[in-house]
Amino acid sequence: MVDASTLNSDPDRLFFAYWVPNVSGGLVVSKIPQNTGWDLKSNVRYARTAESVGFEYALTQIRFTASYSAASQHESVSFSQALLHHTEKLKVIAAILPGPWNPAVVAKQVASIDNYTDGRIAVNIVSGWNKSEFHSIGEWWLDHAERYRRSYEFMKCLRGIWTAPEDEGFTFAGDFYRFRNYKLSPKPVVNPHPEIFQGGNSDDAKNNGAEVSDWYFMNGMDLEGFRTQIADVKERAKKFGRENVVKFAVNAFVIVRDTEEEAIRVLQEIQGKADVEAVEAFKKEVQNAGASASNKQGMWATSTFKDLVQYNDGFKTKLIGTKEQVAERIVLLKSLGVNLVLTGFLNYEEEVEAFGKNVIPLVRELEKQGRGKDEAFEIEKTGDVYRK
Repeated sequence: MVDASTLNSDPDRLFFAYWVPNVSGGLVVSKIPQNTGWDLKSNVRYARTAESVGFEYALTQIRFTASYSAASQHESVSFSQALLHHTEKLKVIAAILPGPWNPAVVAKQVASIDNYTDGRIAVNIVSGWNKSEFHSIGEWWLDHAERYRRSYEFMKCLRGIWTAPEDEGFTFAGDFYRFRNYKLSPKPVVNPHPEIFQGGNSDDAKNNGAEVSDWYFMNGMDLEGFRTQIADVKERAKKFGRENVVKFAVNAFVIVRDTEEEAIRVLQEIQGKADVEAVEAFKKEVQNAGASASNKQGMWATSTFKDLVQYNDGFKTKLIGTKEQVAERIVLLKSLGVNLVLTGFLNYEEEVEAFGKNVIPLVRELEKQGRGKDEAFEIEKTGDVYRK
């Protein structure tokens, strides 16, 4: 097996991340058996395995209440810190929900963890989709535009607190947050600050990606959806001189088997054994949450029942087939402008390691051959699988 540091030596490489299963129920809302633990011991094992086989990022999830088959949930920041203390290279992205969290608390927490772990913590700012969750914990439920405007201020504050000159501190007067000469010490060790992720499909999300986040998360979608969304965010980013700064990450559920037919049968079994009640409840929540978006394109606006059996439309990314097929599709995504693929699996006990050993080296070999740079070539070679 190739050493991960050698595998990830090219500065122009595509990055790989995985969903941390820190909530119960696995990564699909299905009654199919999932060999995936959500406890800390299992997750430490997954994290150590992941970093040894080439994964560079992991993303913890945030839930305050049971939803979407996740009856139990570990808190994201503390769980991220625990994983960081059990690993050496992996960067962990902690999901943060404005409303329950204040940017002063997050900035302090994350700066401290950044110091403890030599700069290996990042944040994913989640604007929220679960109205009942907000009501359960006594938080105001804002409409779509206001939730994203609050997230905008939250990210502006994080950046400002982390980077403000030592002698001046951070001052900000917004509609949701206010600071006056706030001086954080110690500052994060990573320069200029811990990475900030966020995502969505709406104009509000795209504007936040264009102006204030370092990374823009995308759900799975078809070929034109990826191309259009990346181009749209980059065009909006030009206004801030950030069209070559913001990076793009896509969610993908991975099923790699010896034959494409076998992989598709696994997909069909997952969807055929879906937890209908949980999926329908999730569909109602997220489509209500996105209905007030100005362009009517919330995160799951066009998702079908089968799509919603997996977090964030991961089936649509089409990383389902043989290891060679999946590697080819990944370099196509790279050619479109994707910088990071966020993976999820049915059986973490086996598939995290298998993906790292069998797929990541194939992607690196294709990259060495110059693949993933010529969009027209990659679309001609592989693009039909993503068309509507």
